[in-house]
Amino acid sequence: MKISVQKSILEQVLSQLQPFLEKKDTSQITSHVYIETDGTNITLKATDYEIGLKTKIEDVDIKEEGKATANGKKLLDIVRILKDEEIVLEQKEDTLFIKQGHSKFKLPIFDPLEYPIFPQIDNKPNISINSVEFVTSLKKVTPAIDTNNPKFELNGALIDIKEEFINIVATDTRRLALVKIQNSPKTTLALIIPKKAILEIQKLFLEDINIFYDETNLIIKSGNYLFFTKLINGKFPDYERIVPKDLRFQLNLPKDKMVEAIKQITTISNEIKLTFLKDRIIFKSLSEENIEAQTEIEVETPFEEKFVMAINSRYLLDFLANIEGNEFQMGLNEPELPFLLKNDNFLTIIMPIVI
Repeated sequence: MKISVQKSILEQVLSQLQPFLEKKDTSQITSHVYIETDGTNITLKATDYEIGLKTKIEDVDIKEEGKATANGKKLLDIVRILKDEEIVLEQKEDTLFIKQGHSKFKLPIFDPLEYPIFPQIDNKPNISINSVEFVTSLKKVTPAIDTNNPKFELNGALIDIKEEFINIVATDTRRLALVKIQNSPKTTLALIIPKKAILEIQKLFLEDINIFYDETNLIIKSGNYLFFTKLINGKFPDYERIVPKDLRFQLNLPKDKMVEAIKQITTISNEIKLTFLKDRIIFKSLSEENIEAQTEIEVETPFEEKFVMAINSRYLLDFLANIEGNEFQMGLNEPELPFLLKNDNFLTIIMPIVI
């Protein structure tokens, strides 16, 4: 294999492939990127078995066809320090040479025939969903996905496809985020996508994506990119049971004033006591030390008597960072019961702090 490719193009693709590589054990073939020519293009792949990305570079001069692998991190490091000119990649036996002008590097390769096989989209069912809504919905629920929870299903987001809509849901047991997308799916099913994969989907895609699945994989095709992730095998909690059916108190609140007030208090404490009065909300820090922060905003509320509750400010700020417009709804029952935040088709249910 011998190819000539522009440095900027190769650097961009190698950068996109980095999150998909095995980082800890460089003796594994999954620490390598796979490179193959197919006549007019070169295909590059990276996978750690759990997630994978395959892409093509079309603007390339193929002098000799073939296939090779190379340590993905080292190859990117080499490409980055070279000039913004064409780079030659040449494979000879068990070595990949990287050349530009008087500079020459070589990296060992593994047998490309042993590189993990990517799942194919042929004959696989697809999910009918608006691409932009899908990716933006994943972004909204991402903060509520847990990390390293022994209940593996909580380390991902649920795609719950029903007859007339699709729910995208995440929970870390202290809060639950849900986006409802109106749709007319061809089938009903539930898939759990790992958090790592969701973060990469947000970086790579926005529109014009086609989503396929089988029992173990979710596959996304978009232009020259093919992405896959292993699905989490488990039973997601019965989230619909958690959503309050009735709310005693409902408020319309201004996003900008709430964010400003909360951020003032978080200079002292992330835990905040909220006191709702008829014409205002008082924000006060819950710090145990002999320091205090307090502010308030003027807003009409439905409370005839004082209503006091405590919250983790991060949960509220995560919700507010992902809503459209400057108004949202808050629904409450009792100070120690879960409360609801809502904006259009996006809602979050949060457990208050018991004080």
